Amino acid sequence: MGACGSSDNQSTTKDEVACIVPVGSNYLETITDAIGNTPLVKLGRALPPEAKGVTVLAKLEMQNPGGSVKDRIAKNMIEQAEKEGKISPDRTTIIEYTSGNTGIGVAMVCASKGYKCIIVMPQLPAMKERYAICRKFGAEVRLTCGVKGVPGMKIYVEDLLAKEPEKYWCPQQFSNQDNPTIHYTTTGPEIWEQTKGTVDYFISGVGTGGTVTGAGKFLKEKNPNVKVLAIEPTESRVMVGQPHTKHGIVGIGAGVPATFIKDMAPEQEWKEGPRGIIDEFVHCSTGEAVEWANKLAASEGILVGPSTGAAVKIASEVASRPEAKGKTIVVIFPSSGIRYVNHPMWAKIVTEAKDALPEPPNMDPEPLFRWNSSDFTPKS
Repeated sequence: MGACGSSDNQSTTKDEVACIVPVGSNYLETITDAIGNTPLVKLGRALPPEAKGVTVLAKLEMQNPGGSVKDRIAKNMIEQAEKEGKISPDRTTIIEYTSGNTGIGVAMVCASKGYKCIIVMPQLPAMKERYAICRKFGAEVRLTCGVKGVPGMKIYVEDLLAKEPEKYWCPQQFSNQDNPTIHYTTTGPEIWEQTKGTVDYFISGVGTGGTVTGAGKFLKEKNPNVKVLAIEPTESRVMVGQPHTKHGIVGIGAGVPATFIKDMAPEQEWKEGPRGIIDEFVHCSTGEAVEWANKLAASEGILVGPSTGAAVKIASEVASRPEAKGKTIVVIFPSSGIRYVNHPMWAKIVTEAKDALPEPPNMDPEPLFRWNSSDFTPKS
């Protein structure tokens, strides 16, 4: 017998076939199989001195293939509907209304499975990347009046569903129980395993409320002493009974009470204090969210959007509490900052880049050196 896969005669034994044919090849069948099992990374340089002695761990949901935590719910809502026989690629057009990340997740899963897809978004400048990415996945994008927000998108989609129920199916991310369920069955268990059961605080923003209620429920069941904190924009604290006003923390603060949070205590008034498995409703302003997102990129090398900035701001405050010493905090990082280039948080750098890279470009051979970012002075 020669080397693996070779022989001195023309016959090939069963053992030799096993040697030359890969067994248990390490690849995934489709892109949706890459969703989940995101890394947990310890933060350090972005945190204040008061947080010393506290372990703050970031759950990097931007590492999902579609770039956000919403990939989890997109896959689960669609696959559960398939199992129940509600939808199939040959007869169903999937339509969802969204501020962006769920739309991208749905568009990606639809492309992978062969569904026609329509994504409905508000007609706002901050949607530009989301619009482009959904279109890149082959989805049709329809825009509704920005000032009417989620209620306006909901009315438009429900009208289509009523007119052609046999054609359209909507995941209904704000009310579909397959949303929090996937966080209960994947996100929560991942965190528990990654921390070896040492998590003391769990922090997440409130968009639909699926992440904080699903993962939070799992963690509370494993350890009732885990503190669950839900984040809203300071400008839109509807979960504690305050009015919704305009804000720039895309992805949270939709301006309507989250169904999954309401369902934990249906008769309870919307006010400050705990509700169900949520111990605290905390908040962050748009300005603070942008400040912390920028700080995280520059000091930790983690590029995030404003909702993650809000989460880090809250995590840093919790880590600075005397009672948090020696404890472990896990915070959800929902998406990457590259998805927010048209958000005001990028405005200064985008302006600088336009000056640095003029159109048309200067193609003269001399001089060799053309630009130093350190010398840039914004025009007043």
